[in-house]
Amino acid sequence: MVFDGILISFIVGFLRKGNLKGIATLNLKWGWIFPVLLLIQFTVYLLQNKYEVLGNASGVIFMLVYVAGLTFLWINRNYRGMSLILVGVFLNFIVMAVNGGRMPVSAEAAAILDPYYLQTLKDGLYAKHTLLVESTKLGFLGDIIPLSNPYPRTQVISIGDVIMNIGVFYFIQYLMVDLKNKETDESITLLKGVNS
Repeated sequence: MVFDGILISFIVGFLRKGNLKGIATLNLKWGWIFPVLLLIQFTVYLLQNKYEVLGNASGVIFMLVYVAGLTFLWINRNYRGMSLILVGVFLNFIVMAVNGGRMPVSAEAAAILDPYYLQTLKDGLYAKHTLLVESTKLGFLGDIIPLSNPYPRTQVISIGDVIMNIGVFYFIQYLMVDLKNKETDESITLLKGVNS
């Protein structure tokens, strides 16, 4: 879902006559950690069913990735939208942490997805997800919101995902449009000062 939010944010940013200058000059503290965390998650996702040791440790690995990600968001929280991203990721972290490092997925919501996915959830391990059952803690924070037509991609998301994507939207709009407008206003003020 986060990739959808990023894509939509860029489209809206360009429709609002924004540009990528703010993104190109962005200087986040610990900026290198984000691609590293994505690479770790992708590697675990690909290999956890192949190597039992990795499969057994994957829940802990995902939690450590979240802790590092939350730390990164916290130290960069002063950017517009970053606090909302932090809250969304934290909500996802909490529900996963109390459920063995896995995101609970509602079977009712997942019914819109490929039946193979739901069967895999019922069988046990699927990436960082698990089936939401009676014993699931904080299930309302799990993946319980189904998205399908007219939304272009069928998926199931959490409340945390929604909040995180609102934050992503504000963050990218700030970088693409608001910084550009601020620079334009400063240039106009500077020109007025020179001409007076």
